[in-house]
Amino acid sequence: MSPADSPAPILDTKAPEAKAPPAAFGKGFVLDTWYFAALSRDVAEASLKRYELLGEPVLIGRRRDGQAYAMRDICPHRAAPLSAGRLVQKPGEPETVECPYHGWRFRTDGACAAIPSLVDDQAFEPERIRVRSYPVVESQGMVFVFVRSDPRSDVEPDHPPPTFPGVVGGDAKLVEWMDFDSHIDHAVVGLMDPAHGPYVHQQWWWRSEHSMHEKSKAFEPRELGFAMVRHAPSSNSRAYKILGGAPATEITFRLPGYRWEHIQVGDKQVLALTCLTPITETKTRITQIFWSDHWVFGIAKPFLQMGVVAFLKQDGGMVNLQNEGLRYDPALIWIDDADKQAKWYQQLKREWQKSRAEGRGFSNPVRPAVLKWKS
Repeated sequence: MSPADSPAPILDTKAPEAKAPPAAFGKGFVLDTWYFAALSRDVAEASLKRYELLGEPVLIGRRRDGQAYAMRDICPHRAAPLSAGRLVQKPGEPETVECPYHGWRFRTDGACAAIPSLVDDQAFEPERIRVRSYPVVESQGMVFVFVRSDPRSDVEPDHPPPTFPGVVGGDAKLVEWMDFDSHIDHAVVGLMDPAHGPYVHQQWWWRSEHSMHEKSKAFEPRELGFAMVRHAPSSNSRAYKILGGAPATEITFRLPGYRWEHIQVGDKQVLALTCLTPITETKTRITQIFWSDHWVFGIAKPFLQMGVVAFLKQDGGMVNLQNEGLRYDPALIWIDDADKQAKWYQQLKREWQKSRAEGRGFSNPVRPAVLKWKS
């Protein structure tokens, strides 16, 4: 059989058929949506960086014209990581990613541009070979990657990545991250759980179980999620006092895994954004990013950073303890009102899956409510 008669070699010939992700808690992922992948400042010109998103190796790079791109980090020839290669510019070609093994070159949209080992009389068409590419958007200093339910589809995303209020004061003032040994579902509900604070996060500057009292907060549906509407912080949350004035805060959650707290103090703002990015079924990256034009970040940043790291370590430790029980796949109990946000998250996931499968618009299942709990 001649090369011209042979079937076109393409990437992912063994990929499973596209299907809706399972709705069961702690299983599958929200697909056909945008995930935070990196800060823009961490994706340098001509760089090739390897990430893992939803169990897939992904190369995220930046061309010399400034455009970011993403592709599956596996060469279809012999499976070498393309991120171990380099970005090259050959005569008559756009910039390409060159595989370190045999020099196969791929355009940043995933199409093969050249196979150096071919001789002139071999009628093989490199452009028939493709590496899976991912839509990429940069917004507010962050790189978002769109993960499709059908990896072979080239249909453009039907919605943009989220835009967050309070991205002020220039570049991010504080960034910390940690990998939790947890499915994203458990990471999300742990993040929005209002009742664990006095037990897991016991610091003199925050709160303790001895300062617990009843809370009552109003919630509203928001785009692909919900929000605890703007309110004065609880009196037993001492950290807010360093902002001075009369802080008012609003806390929002949005699929697939974004939670942000937007604080206003007079004409100054603080945004605390948490991005949850699934690495695998059992590992989730938690990235916390802070922006502010408040003077406190100029003098108290080291102390704020210590607090953020402490929170992450405490939550990570609790995840490890929780995993001891989850190994036995127990049934979980969800109660109102303390677990209502966790219930909403599960309803949002199911509705997203159902709306995509039925080819219709998303209908937010969350309704306005006042929730009460002690913390």
